Amino acid sequence: MDDRRVAVVVEDDEDIRELMVALLGQSGFEVHAAANGTDGVHAVQENDPVLVTVDLGLPDIDGYEVTRRVRRFTDAYVVMLTARNEEIDTLMGLDAGADDYLTKPFRPRELRARVEAMLRRPRITQSPAGPTVPQPAAQSPSPASAASAPAAVPPPGSGDAAAGGARPTSGPGGSASGAPSRATGGAGFTADARLVLDGLVLYPNVHHVEAEGRDVALTPTEFVLLETLLRSGRVVRSKSELTRLIRGDEPDGGTFVSESDERTVEVHVGNMRRKLGDDPRRPRWIETVRGVGYRAAGVAETSG
Repeated sequence: MDDRRVAVVVEDDEDIRELMVALLGQSGFEVHAAANGTDGVHAVQENDPVLVTVDLGLPDIDGYEVTRRVRRFTDAYVVMLTARNEEIDTLMGLDAGADDYLTKPFRPRELRARVEAMLRRPRITQSPAGPTVPQPAAQSPSPASAASAPAAVPPPGSGDAAAGGARPTSGPGGSASGAPSRATGGAGFTADARLVLDGLVLYPNVHHVEAEGRDVALTPTEFVLLETLLRSGRVVRSKSELTRLIRGDEPDGGTFVSESDERTVEVHVGNMRRKLGDDPRRPRWIETVRGVGYRAAGVAETSG
C-alpha cells in the first residue's frame, strides 16, 4: 500500500515556488516542482501526487487549463493559488476542477490546515480499467495529522420535520450518521457497497459514480458532497454545514462561513449536477431548498 505524501507545485515565480517546496517539505511531502503548465502536467503524470498546487498565471497555459488537463487522469486534490481575488476567478477555478482556492498572499498555517483537512479523506486511484481498491489518505509523521475523517453533519434538530422526511439511512458501513464513509482495506472490506437512488449509484469504497449506467467522473470534493447528501436522505444540509465538511471543520462547530464560501459550495454542487445530468429545475437526485441548502430527492437504498 502506497502511503507516500507526494505533491506537485506548478508555479512560475521562483521565490514562491521555493517557498511552496519548503513549506510542503516541512509538512512531510516529497515535492516536485514545475515552472510552467506543460511541465506541471507532465510532473503530475509521472509522480502520481495526492496534492497539486497550481498558480493561475503561468507563462504557457494558465492554471485553469492545467487543472482541466490533470483532471483527465488524476483524482489528486488540486489547490489553485493566485493573486487575483475576483469572485469570477474563484468560480472559474472550481469549474475547471480545483478543490480549493487560495489568494496570495496566504498564510502558511492556513494552507497546511486546508491540505491536512483534504488528506483526511480517502484517495482512490484510477486505472484505465476503472476504479481500484481505495488507498487511505496519506498520513504525516505527526500524530495530529492522523486525525479521523470530518465528523458527520448532524440533522438540524427541529428542522427535520420541516425538511420533509426521514433521517439518513444506514450506509454501507452501518453508520446512520450521514457522513462520508472512510474506505479501508483488510477484513470486512466490500468494494461493491453502494448507495442507490433512482438510477444513480454511488460506490463509497471505490470512489465511483454511475448515472443510468453511465460512469460519472467527479472531483473528490464533489464526491464527498454527493455522498453526504445521499446518506442524509430528505434531511436538508445547509451550505454552511457543507462548507465546514469539505474544509475539515466540525459541521456544527460554529466556525465562520462567508458568502464566498457558500458560493463555492454552490459551484461544486452545480458542477456535480452538470456531470450527472440532473436538471436543477426538475431535479431527479439533488434538490435545492431555497435559502437553506440541499437535500437528496429521495432516500437512497444501501447495500453491501
